[in-house]
Amino acid sequence: MQERLKALADLQKVDLEILALRKSAEVYPRQMGELERELSLAKGEVEAERNKLLDVERQRRTLEQNIAEEKEKVRKWETRLSEQRSTREYAALAREIDIAKKANATMAEELVELGKIQVQLRELVKGKDQQYAAKVADVGGKLNELRAKVAGFEGQVKELQAKRAEVARGVHPPLLSRYETVRRRRSPALVTVVAGTCQGCNMSVPPQLFNTLKTTLETDICPSCHRIICAPEAIEPPPAKKE
Repeated sequence: MQERLKALADLQKVDLEILALRKSAEVYPRQMGELERELSLAKGEVEAERNKLLDVERQRRTLEQNIAEEKEKVRKWETRLSEQRSTREYAALAREIDIAKKANATMAEELVELGKIQVQLRELVKGKDQQYAAKVADVGGKLNELRAKVAGFEGQVKELQAKRAEVARGVHPPLLSRYETVRRRRSPALVTVVAGTCQGCNMSVPPQLFNTLKTTLETDICPSCHRIICAPEAIEPPPAKKE
């Protein structure tokens, strides 16, 4: 029985290595996600400023078109002005021309202001682009480092899984089946009972059960956590006393 338990303990040792490795690697996807979000936010800032610039450029084009149309309208009205025979009609058309010219002047002022805003936004977008490029280089380097770590972790897990398969072949099948059933619910699945206390849940086992484990060196099930339990000497015999 001791050999069987020793084989099972060796298997559990590999399983715990795999578990610890997976636990330590849990941080990598989270770190990668944070870096990708950081990059996405930086990209969003650039796009927001670029959209502002595009909006100003659209406003300028619309304003330029309106000014051109109003100037053409004024030109036509001025041509018709000399053709007016009635003083009343002449005054009315002259007033419309004056209103149109003032509107054009106002739009021209708006166009100048938009031009200033456009220049400022172009500089801002240029700066944001440079910041984003630097961020891409920095975050990209960190992401590559993390991807390399993930690849290394996956390689280690693969090696341990191959080792596990080899070790599992040396475990007594009924004991292995029992171990796998417990391991799916909790880990470690195999624990010792020391001084009457289960080392898996830290609960006391019945004294009679504890004595049976020590005398038979067999396994049993912890009444509290349902792990496989045994006496420590069932796995590793105590060292021989020196005479």
